[in-house]
Amino acid sequence: SETGLQFHEVLPRNGQVYQEDLPTTVLCKPKLMPLKSVTLERLEKMQRDAQETVKEQE
Repeated sequence: SETGLQFHEVLPRNGQVYQEDLPTTVLCKPKLMPLKSVTLERLEKMQRDAQETVKEQE
């Protein structure tokens, strides 16, 4: 290097190596939730089908 100083890594042979990590906020994509659940849509479809059947029978 330009200053003439060289640094060598010193890793311990025994024990644990600690690294401090500051917690940071992690942003994730917003999740789009359906306005109606699948079960509600099925129930509404069954109700419409039943109403159509009743109308056809009349």
